[in-house]
Amino acid sequence: MARARPEQTRRIGNLSLLMAAPRPPAAALGDCLARLQQEWQREGSLAALWQAWPRIAGPQLAPHCRPTSFRGGLLTVGASHPQWLQGLRYNRHQLLGALRGAGFTVRDLRFQQIQPAAPFTPGAEAEAATWAVHPSRVDVHGMGTCPDCGRPSPGGEIQRWGHCSFCRRQPQEPLGESQ
Repeated sequence: MARARPEQTRRIGNLSLLMAAPRPPAAALGDCLARLQQEWQREGSLAALWQAWPRIAGPQLAPHCRPTSFRGGLLTVGASHPQWLQGLRYNRHQLLGALRGAGFTVRDLRFQQIQPAAPFTPGAEAEAATWAVHPSRVDVHGMGTCPDCGRPSPGGEIQRWGHCSFCRRQPQEPLGESQ
């Protein structure tokens, strides 16, 4: 039978109680993330490779190709166009050297053509610009209190309409019909 270490037991009279092991000291979030990234690289994780891909492939190549699988040291890289696929093949040795230099244990490379990323949606820039200054954004306009109902409200709504969006949706009483 195994015996517990003295710091894990507590004696009360002639009883010996088993205590929980002491917790390890808390670590900073940055240290935890750095350790996680190192573990990913050691284990050949595709997630670590995606994160490092723009630095490894370079600014010209990275937007047009991406790692698709990484198993047993074999990295498969997909290219969005046949010309980029040919560029990958011509630069095979430089890419392999850059991957190994970044700490990835890549044995060999395979290349394949993949579908390009989703096409640009028309109007997306206009939507992003509108949302960036929208009156309901608390991170831009801060919080305030609606003068009509007293509810906490985004400051942009109060500046724009004079009250919150809930009060704005309430049906207005026609003029002259007050009782």
